[in-house]
Amino acid sequence: MSEKKFTLWNRLAAVAVFVIAAITYLLTIEPTASFWDCGEFIASSYKLEVGHPPGNPVFQLFARFFTMFFDNMHAAVAVNAMNAICSALTIFFLYLTIVFFAKRVVKPSEDGTYTIGKAIAIFGSGAVGALAYCFSDTFWFSAVEGEVYAMSSLFTALVFWAMIKWYEQADTPYANRWIVLISFLMGLSIGIHLLNLLAIPALVFMFYYKQRENGHYSLWEYVKIFAVSIIILAIILFGIIPYLPKLAAYFDLFFVNSLGLPFNSGAAFFMIALLVACFAGLYRTMNRNQVFANTVLLCFTTIVIGFSLFSIVIIRSSAKTPTNEYQPDNPFTLIRYLSREQYGSTPLVYGQYFDAPYEIEKTTYWAPMGDKYIKADGPGDIIYESSGKMLFPRMWNGSDPKYIQFYQSYMGDGGTKVAGAQHKKPTFFQNLAFFFDYQMNWMYWRYFMWNFAGRQNDIHSPSPGEILTGNWESGIDFIDHWRLGDQSDAPAYLKENKGKNHYYMLPLLLGILGIFFQFARDKRGSWLTFLMFFMTGIAVVIYLNQPPYQVRERDYAYAGSFYSFSIWIGLAVAAAYTWIREACHSERSRGVCDIATASAVTVALLGVPALMAAENWDDHDRSNRYTAVEMAKNYLNSVGENGILVTHGDNDTFPLWYAQEVENVRPDVRICNTSLLGTDWHIDQMKYAVNESAPLDLTVGPKQYLYGTNEYIYIYDTRDSAILLSDVMRVFKHPDAKIPLTSGRQVDYIMSRKLVLPVNKENVIKYGILDKKYEDQIPEYIVLTIPADKDYLTKPELFMLDLLSNYQWDRPINLLSMGGDINIGIKEYLMYDGFSYRFVPIRNKMKSTAIGFADPEDLYNKMKNVYTWDALKRTDYFVDYQNFYTFCGVLSQRLLFVNVAKEMLKIGDKERAVEMLDMCQECVPEANFPLDITYMGFSNEYMVTDMIETYYNAGEPDKALELAERFSDQLFDSLYFFLQYYDFAKREFESCYNHLEFLADLTSHHGHKEFSDSINARFESLIEAE
Repeated sequence: MSEKKFTLWNRLAAVAVFVIAAITYLLTIEPTASFWDCGEFIASSYKLEVGHPPGNPVFQLFARFFTMFFDNMHAAVAVNAMNAICSALTIFFLYLTIVFFAKRVVKPSEDGTYTIGKAIAIFGSGAVGALAYCFSDTFWFSAVEGEVYAMSSLFTALVFWAMIKWYEQADTPYANRWIVLISFLMGLSIGIHLLNLLAIPALVFMFYYKQRENGHYSLWEYVKIFAVSIIILAIILFGIIPYLPKLAAYFDLFFVNSLGLPFNSGAAFFMIALLVACFAGLYRTMNRNQVFANTVLLCFTTIVIGFSLFSIVIIRSSAKTPTNEYQPDNPFTLIRYLSREQYGSTPLVYGQYFDAPYEIEKTTYWAPMGDKYIKADGPGDIIYESSGKMLFPRMWNGSDPKYIQFYQSYMGDGGTKVAGAQHKKPTFFQNLAFFFDYQMNWMYWRYFMWNFAGRQNDIHSPSPGEILTGNWESGIDFIDHWRLGDQSDAPAYLKENKGKNHYYMLPLLLGILGIFFQFARDKRGSWLTFLMFFMTGIAVVIYLNQPPYQVRERDYAYAGSFYSFSIWIGLAVAAAYTWIREACHSERSRGVCDIATASAVTVALLGVPALMAAENWDDHDRSNRYTAVEMAKNYLNSVGENGILVTHGDNDTFPLWYAQEVENVRPDVRICNTSLLGTDWHIDQMKYAVNESAPLDLTVGPKQYLYGTNEYIYIYDTRDSAILLSDVMRVFKHPDAKIPLTSGRQVDYIMSRKLVLPVNKENVIKYGILDKKYEDQIPEYIVLTIPADKDYLTKPELFMLDLLSNYQWDRPINLLSMGGDINIGIKEYLMYDGFSYRFVPIRNKMKSTAIGFADPEDLYNKMKNVYTWDALKRTDYFVDYQNFYTFCGVLSQRLLFVNVAKEMLKIGDKERAVEMLDMCQECVPEANFPLDITYMGFSNEYMVTDMIETYYNAGEPDKALELAERFSDQLFDSLYFFLQYYDFAKREFESCYNHLEFLADLTSHHGHKEFSDSINARFESLIEAE
């Protein structure tokens, strides 16, 4: 086959792989925003707003371009489609990369051409490896949602391919343009995700390999090459990224504070001066024919140009966009934004263990105040005592007692006592045990096996030792039974979970074949592949140093590692072809079977990605799933006109931002997120108008809530009497009202635990906070009581007090999750609104299952005419774990209907009570959300028993019995299985038994004794059988 034909067929195969990937991803994208960060990314891209640190302006620009061709109702699908195309392009470049490595192990003829058989083997290698990655669990998941990882993967693939092009053209004129392109792509990639930079070591080795293509390097030379690659990585990661903004910031400090110019003028001058200096240097080195210096300077310049797109963050933040996280509208704040300061830092090589004694060292930072920068007190640096430090600290995070308990499970009675610490310091080997078992095995190799061996289910499992959820599972019975036991009798939501994907270890075996084959035939190529695999996998594990009990699975962080392993999967085709060909002893027999062998091997091994596609399609197909946005709309619509909604986490905030910013749903509602209200910038944003929402009436000045100031506010109550909240806040704001700490430092304080809040009755009725029928129950004032065992307030709680101190009852205030961690006495004045809780001037003792004071008519109207369940009740979409967690756990939809049904019974309306229960069965279908999902650990089963009891109380015994029969069948299936795994599922077994016992008593009490007896009989026979 001539070189021209080879190139043509190679390109056609690459395009074919791209088309397959693109069709797959476009058919399975989510049609709107997903849970987690996707809603925020789409919203911030649609209007070019400012997302969470460290920012992604390049992703936003591309996403904004895609949304320009669609209306707002299709903006999300446009961004998701963009990611699908990015992912398909990643597969395209992976194919070309595998072909490059395959050509190094399948040698051409003496004239430089390939036989048809060899060409088919090379193309087959590229196709099998690329399609295996295309249909892999982790990459497919990221490919169909509006996250940054798809575009980040594309840039990584593009950079590696560009280095391959340089390698192939290094001896031709202008070959260094590829290195310059790589530098520019690296600069741009900083504005997407930093994972792209981890390709640098492999690129450096490829560069040096080309310099001595037919020679050898000594071990010491390899060490020096690796050191060079790490230095380049460090220069970008710890030099350019943090220090260019710092230099710009100090220029800005001089221009603002000394010259009296506006904010950002000095930063703009610095950037212009830097680029002028770069171009002057380029001109000078070019005229002097200094090729190396010119190339290095050109690479630096292009990195700076790419990185300079972060100026968009400052520009858009200065415009006070609705989503403006960290408010990086000046270079000093941008520094903190880029460093992800709000997330803290983790020790890597040497640092503290989880209970190391420490002292806090005072720090300061520059903050904008008025038209100048001021030196503000920071929160302080934690300085750990040397006795509490250790080498390679893995068990380091003591912020949560359950973390400490988890760490101690690896320590037993061992460890070293440390003066001033309550808990022992782990030994180095105990530390390594945690590293290898949890961080490596559970948080990396488990994900690796998900992708290349098979997956048990999609249920989140935060810690090792769990055998029923979250494991890898191959489908090979004797292996799976040895590891996890025979789970063929598991309840349907475990056994038939769509996330159960079995690949029979075939991708893994192909990858292992590829590893050995490449190492034997192309040691340099195998080292390059291994470097990519290590740097984007194991090195990430070491860098992240994750504490236990992660809130979600983190496999997406290691997608680059799985990309590299797919290269080895592809090379298995070349390996099989080569070994079979070499087994043919004569040249004549080789020629006859060459094409047939290559074709047969390629077709056979294409069955592996085909198997992966077949297994993964059902749980990666997100088409028809609209639940996250529907939930967001219901949250927003639970709030009165021009109201305030207090949220707490990512999944009850980001979808709401999307609904408001993109689909223009309830732009009059102001969203206040308590996890962000601990920051000065989020409080600042509450003080200006957003969309159709007026500013909040806050009076505490920025000096009292700056970052590092009043992170905790002491309660100093010497009167034990109720005081007007406005007076309490007036004292708090007074510059002379301070109390001394034992250190001698003077701090602001809250002077009373009993806070009087006057009630404007007229406004309460006028603005819909309460219906007029409750007018006589409205008092002149209410008293918020801070618990006696609470010694201090957090900054979010201070915000709430400031808001309430000026509250005229003219804007409804609703809170999710009964206020979450806000503990200032407000929970005693909440009224159930279904999706949220309304702050009202009527005292109400409530629990999630006993809502107390409520407005039945208003609730019924909202359930029928305001809230929607069109997305939830569909049965043509995949209900993943996050949907289970949200709609059966965090905000049980069944509980919502049951609560309203009970309210109907309170007013004697049995007909509407039954209507609510029937509506529940329609809107929360059992096909999506089974009646029994005990092992997931939610309260769902209690809601079902509550439904049955409410049916009885509403005079519908037949419907109650019918539901009880279906529920008991599912409970018995679980009970039987949990009995087999009693040591692992004792809690779940007892829970199922308790529900069955309750059903037996309940049905017997309501005259269905035959059914009640059948439950007891089935249980007895179950126990006897065991």
